[in-house]
Amino acid sequence: MDFNYTIIIYIILGVIPSLIWLAYYLREDVHPEPKKMIVVVFLWGCVITIPTFFIQIGLTNLLNGVEINFTAKNLMYWFFVIAFTEEFLKYLVIRLKVINSPHLDEPLDIMLYMVIAALGFAAVENVLYLFAPVGQFSLNAFISRTLIITLIRFVGATFLHTLCSAVIGYAVAISLCDQKNRLLEASFGIFMAVVLHGLYDFSIMTLGGYLKFAIPALIILTLAFFVFSSFEKLKKIKGVCKLN
Repeated sequence: MDFNYTIIIYIILGVIPSLIWLAYYLREDVHPEPKKMIVVVFLWGCVITIPTFFIQIGLTNLLNGVEINFTAKNLMYWFFVIAFTEEFLKYLVIRLKVINSPHLDEPLDIMLYMVIAALGFAAVENVLYLFAPVGQFSLNAFISRTLIITLIRFVGATFLHTLCSAVIGYAVAISLCDQKNRLLEASFGIFMAVVLHGLYDFSIMTLGGYLKFAIPALIILTLAFFVFSSFEKLKKIKGVCKLN
């Protein structure tokens, strides 16, 4: 298959899962956000993937130079190198581009923009996961592999990114109106997102047997229940407290 066509297919199928989830999440917003702001946050989510990737490479090299047992190194890799960097940098997009924006007029917006940034991040990540050297597969094998990976990441990694970011968004939304515990609440949201994201990746990549699938499935279901119930809670709060 022609190299250019292959790249185009990778990009389209890598972005489609994010666009489907984006359309779904936007239905949760009673007062739709400006389309320009949605595009800007989505694109910043895409952009932040690149420095995250290089930071992870650097941290991985540092970790490989540390003399600790295999299990501890594995845990540090999945929970800190991968989960923490991704969740923190996705949050950083919202902290720099959305908080204090005039478009931020209700608590639900914070969760929604966190999800949008996560979908931009996941779109680029999906494309990178799909990529394989041209000519390595036959046409049928190429199509099958690409569609299977796209489907798996649609219900798995892409959805997980939105859910973990939504947890952070909920914590930040609640923290904005609590001057005394603001930092603690926002930090706890990031902590929980990192723990669940790290546990999901660790389970899939290192565990065997039924736990390899049972733990990630439980994490997805638990997060989905929490996130969608949190959307409903925030819809009942009519204003956003301003940052000092």
